[in-house]
Amino acid sequence: MEEDRQASKQNLEMKADMEKDRKTDEWLGDEKEVDSTKVGQLILQLRNEKGMTQQQLADRLHISNKAVSKWECGMGCPDTSLWPGLASVLGVDMQKMLQGGLDPNGPDIGKIQNIRFYVCSSCGNILVSTGQASVSCCGRKLQPLVCSSEKSAHEITVKETDGEYYIAIQHEMRKDHYISFVAYVKNDRILLVRLYPEQDAAVRVPVMGKGGDLYVYCTKHGLQKAAFSCYKPA
Repeated sequence: MEEDRQASKQNLEMKADMEKDRKTDEWLGDEKEVDSTKVGQLILQLRNEKGMTQQQLADRLHISNKAVSKWECGMGCPDTSLWPGLASVLGVDMQKMLQGGLDPNGPDIGKIQNIRFYVCSSCGNILVSTGQASVSCCGRKLQPLVCSSEKSAHEITVKETDGEYYIAIQHEMRKDHYISFVAYVKNDRILLVRLYPEQDAAVRVPVMGKGGDLYVYCTKHGLQKAAFSCYKPA
């Protein structure tokens, strides 16, 4: 009787594993070429970088350490429900995990003219990179903002006073239409000031000599860029 119960339990576990693999395949969709060996090696690498044992990782995900061992040996992929938590614990983008490699960018050589701005449509976070980057927020990969080719209809004035530039923008500041941020970029520096509805559409930045670029992001009309010299300080 005991042997029959054990055999029945093993059969149920095997069926459960098969069902999980089937759901994983369905969830992956176009990602059918996922290499479980590469994924397992990446999980092992990231776990070691975090200084975690298989048991510690398993405890964070509320699974057995045997499951972690199975992944790292390339004998299967995590269940679909575990991917978000696994990516969060290991501190890596989920899409990169599916690809089985981090594919790091080249060294940032500090070309500030390559600056890119990103805005999360879900939470409104503003992120910045100075080179090629994979940027995600709220589980979604973000695309860099593209500067509008149209001339801005928003009048911008700049006044210099007490070692600062006072930058004012003629723009309404409603919840559905407002200036989200202003960034002054010059040489090796980025000065970004975030704005919120009901505030004045104005910022103060320190004087950093002549030149540089001014970026203004409107939630309705997008990102505008102009050389700071276009706005002659009064």
